[in-house]
Amino acid sequence: MADQGTKGITRIIKAMGYSIAGFKAAFKNEAAFRQELLLVVILLPVAIVFGEGMIEKALLISSLILILIVELINSAIESTIDRIGSEQHELSGRAKDIGSAAVFLALLNVCVIWISFLIID
Repeated sequence: MADQGTKGITRIIKAMGYSIAGFKAAFKNEAAFRQELLLVVILLPVAIVFGEGMIEKALLISSLILILIVELINSAIESTIDRIGSEQHELSGRAKDIGSAAVFLALLNVCVIWISFLIID
């Protein structure tokens, strides 16, 4: 948790530490994050090699990064829901389903962008 009294470069360094801890936690505890990270690691060089021009490369790469961003947010939501309680509740299920739908849309976004650039183009 961020220290409210910290300012300047010290705050930035601490925030980076919290972010690294978040990446480690996601990698250790979330199979979906590991799978999507593997997808990014495989497709990133493809985007760099086959993307024509900087804008196309940026779109291909940013679509991959978006998957990881959305998965991290989804995992945070799921962890929060699980922390609140283990009993089944309609709102808890709805929150998890909506997070999952967001990840699905991020994956669909990758498909649309990659197909439009690499197959249709």
